[in-house]
Amino acid sequence: MRAEAPDLARLPALGEHAPSPVPSPSVLLWVCEPEPLQLTRESRREGKSVDGSSSWGCSGAGPWRAAGSGLSVEPDTRVPDTTDTRRAGSFALTTSSAPYALGPPPQRIRSVSAPQPAQDQTGRVDKNYPLVTGHTAPVLDIDWCPHNDNVIASASDDTTIMVWQIPDYTPMRNITEPIITLEGHSKRVGILSWHPTARNVLLSAGGDNMIIIWNVGTGEVLLSLDDMHPDVIHSVCWNSNGSLLATTCKDKTLRIIDPRKGQVVAERFAAHEGMRPMRAVFTRQGHIFTTGFTRMSQRELGLWDPNNFEEPVALQEMDTSNGVLLPFYDPDSSIVYLCGKGDSSIRYFEITDEPPFVHYLNTFSSKEPQRGMGFMPKRGLDVSKCEIARFYKLHERKCEPIIMTVPRKSDLFQDDLYPDTPGPEPALEADEWLSGQDADPVLISLRDGYVPPKHRELRVTKRNILDVRPPSVPRRSQSSSDAPLSQQHTLETLLEEIKALRERVQAQEQRITALENMLCELVDGTD
Repeated sequence: MRAEAPDLARLPALGEHAPSPVPSPSVLLWVCEPEPLQLTRESRREGKSVDGSSSWGCSGAGPWRAAGSGLSVEPDTRVPDTTDTRRAGSFALTTSSAPYALGPPPQRIRSVSAPQPAQDQTGRVDKNYPLVTGHTAPVLDIDWCPHNDNVIASASDDTTIMVWQIPDYTPMRNITEPIITLEGHSKRVGILSWHPTARNVLLSAGGDNMIIIWNVGTGEVLLSLDDMHPDVIHSVCWNSNGSLLATTCKDKTLRIIDPRKGQVVAERFAAHEGMRPMRAVFTRQGHIFTTGFTRMSQRELGLWDPNNFEEPVALQEMDTSNGVLLPFYDPDSSIVYLCGKGDSSIRYFEITDEPPFVHYLNTFSSKEPQRGMGFMPKRGLDVSKCEIARFYKLHERKCEPIIMTVPRKSDLFQDDLYPDTPGPEPALEADEWLSGQDADPVLISLRDGYVPPKHRELRVTKRNILDVRPPSVPRRSQSSSDAPLSQQHTLETLLEEIKALRERVQAQEQRITALENMLCELVDGTD
């Protein structure tokens, strides 16, 4: 029997419980997961078209099979009742021992979900739920740190980047003080991306056409790439070990950049001839997968070899929709998922070494268009249910999880579905990476499921510029030396006072945290 897609229009309206919206806010939604509703379909390969019209035909209600891999995947949608929280310069989230990072949906809005203690409950959350707020303008992008599940970075229209420490418990009030504020861009910051293997290395790209790479642990600028893009940067992506960057720009050029050498390794002008924005991601084979538009405004995807940018490995036209396609790539299964704002579908492609190299698999369709899409990292999936991907489809006031599973009769761990995947342990320190070292991600096994590490606090150690003293000069007279000595004494006194105040603030923060924990225990005990 075929299960029909849920009708989101029948869910209760949430307008009376949601705060009044403001222009261009960032939106994050709370998500609780009810029992799944599975959607299955079976298709057969009939042609080479990628739009689904002639490539696949429905033949029954069983699970569909992926061409080229033998995988059978079932899309599974869960529609919770959630509250949409909107406020300029802030975002809301729920916390647990392992908050999960999701990929970039359109307009750089990300939906973040962390499991609640009672996951079998659904419904509205309190409209006064605490927020993470500190920016003075709308938040344009956020990104969870891949090496610390309690650290999140946010970029804003106010030209700043803030890094936040999220506690394991639910805070009782708004989080207003970031760990550190990074200031270096002269215009809005729209793109953030943590380094995949080096600790505390964060990339930001702004409307000033600059890419800045930061050491969050010290608050310093490691690298600044300010002369490589003549126009607005549309996307930035690290390769698997963080040695190269793939960028797309409004000037229609796809660039491969070595950030430490500060040079463009390879570039391709008009990888897609259309003027609409282009996106690019690295594949595990080292190729570049791109999405863009043709000269006739048809959506198009391409696969490129950076060593030979003259001709594409594969180039396929899709449809005439005007929504920018965002690629979400899973290196473990080599499947890329294409989502676009305004679309009501997710298309799946498998990238292989055999022609036509990019194999169209199928399309998951629903009734409601998506305002944004988020992607769960592999270690946040349920391996006991053979879950290989999870998306969070953002509606106007709802967040709909879409789960991809591979039906297997055996309850044993499926090694072919879950190869070792990057874990939370960094392979390099920031200084090691900057000196020229490269290392692949530290892999972990998901055989027993992902167990998050203990809470680790991000400590920022700002280097004191006063430690770099000017070279000493010979004294010319006794009177000329008296002033520097007195100034040095005053400076040492001020530094000691600042150090004492800092220690006092840290002690008060620890005391506040302890009191909040006690309060949470008392509240839980009374329930």
